[in-house]
Amino acid sequence: MFVLAPLENLFRPMFKKEDLNLGKKLGEGAFGTVYKASLVNKQLLKKDGPLVVKKANEYGAVEAWMNERVRRACRKSCADFIHGFLDETSSNGKDEFWLLWRYEGSSTLADLMGSRDFPYNVEELLLGPGKGGDLPRGPERQNRIIRITMRQILSALAQLHSTGIVHRDIKPQNIIYSEETKSFKIIDLGAAADLRVGINYIPKEFLLDPRYSAPEQYIMSTQTPSAPPAIIAAALSPVLWQMNLPDRFDIYSLGLIYLQMAFPNLRSDSGLISFNRQLKRRDYDMVEWRKLVEAKQSQDIKQGFEILDMDSGVGWELVQDMLRFKGRKRISANAALAHPYFSREGLLGLSIMQRLRMNVLRGAQPDNEGVDWVTSLMAKSGTDSVGGFTEAQLQSMREKEPKVKGSVRRNAMAQALRIQRKAARTIAATVDEIQKGEGAKRVNWWNRWQN
Repeated sequence: MFVLAPLENLFRPMFKKEDLNLGKKLGEGAFGTVYKASLVNKQLLKKDGPLVVKKANEYGAVEAWMNERVRRACRKSCADFIHGFLDETSSNGKDEFWLLWRYEGSSTLADLMGSRDFPYNVEELLLGPGKGGDLPRGPERQNRIIRITMRQILSALAQLHSTGIVHRDIKPQNIIYSEETKSFKIIDLGAAADLRVGINYIPKEFLLDPRYSAPEQYIMSTQTPSAPPAIIAAALSPVLWQMNLPDRFDIYSLGLIYLQMAFPNLRSDSGLISFNRQLKRRDYDMVEWRKLVEAKQSQDIKQGFEILDMDSGVGWELVQDMLRFKGRKRISANAALAHPYFSREGLLGLSIMQRLRMNVLRGAQPDNEGVDWVTSLMAKSGTDSVGGFTEAQLQSMREKEPKVKGSVRRNAMAQALRIQRKAARTIAATVDEIQKGEGAKRVNWWNRWQN
């Protein structure tokens, strides 16, 4: 990070305001005004094409930093950033920051959700012409489109979080459909915080859209001190990340978007504000909220729950995991991608190993050496010499599964919870030994699991 940036600056083209032909105004927000544009001199860039240009306010320098970081570390997750520069010759006497991206497209998720034909209007964009007609219009087809959309956004968010950046302003207006990659990307990093080096992180200060913000408002504890110098902050950031799990702020916002895609009545501002009030009055208990709205028996509510309850209710389970009141109890982006919602069979179709892996991820949200090691052991079936499961042990686990009686969904969920509790106990007992050194590799993992 500290070496690549200056090297790139030596070889990249330099821009100035006079190089830009500003076209249609695309939008205006708290962080600046956005235009569609083109270059006066087409030779400045190897790849010709329309651009998106943002005339930014005082946060422009921060947004340029974030986009540079993303371009080097996870460029496919966000809009394709080209360059940012400072114009010191503005007529109003104030410095102006200009940021340049390649033009991705004209449709944000908010634009697409505003159509009465959503989510069918997204289907052809994601799958290609004529690829979605194998299913009749209805909840199953809608669920498939929403699932693909959620997977793409979660993948982009997971890449952003792995870079150490928390977006803090995830909403449909900041998710754009890229016509080139045929996928959704994240835009507008003006409110983002780079917690690897402390850029744009100020304790007890927050920038958020109240419609999509998590209950905690702050991404870090208010007791967290201001960031030290960048190199020191980079060394300490993994510790602070594990202590605070700031990425869960973005997960809550995406959970609200998921609900909006499923429930047509939540797509308007008034509908979302009403939902937030209802959930707050019920102490952020999604089950209690469901009891409240199901009693009203509206068509939009029925449609939403029909989508979430498909495949043994994996969608309903996922949205609850994303909208937990306490950030530490929310699922991470990587764990969400491993959720059975994204497998065709759903919860009941998971194998023993898939259920174990999912619950290890859910039971121990922080990404640490212990979880990685335990997960790798679980994957080494038949390699008892390194602590993995043997086929006999896996068969024993299958035989211990309860026979299905009564509700299939209830028994499946109970079994998943039992596995989760065992995984959590095993991880807690194992991580201490991992920290002691090499001797931990000889831990008899299977005996612990059975205790």
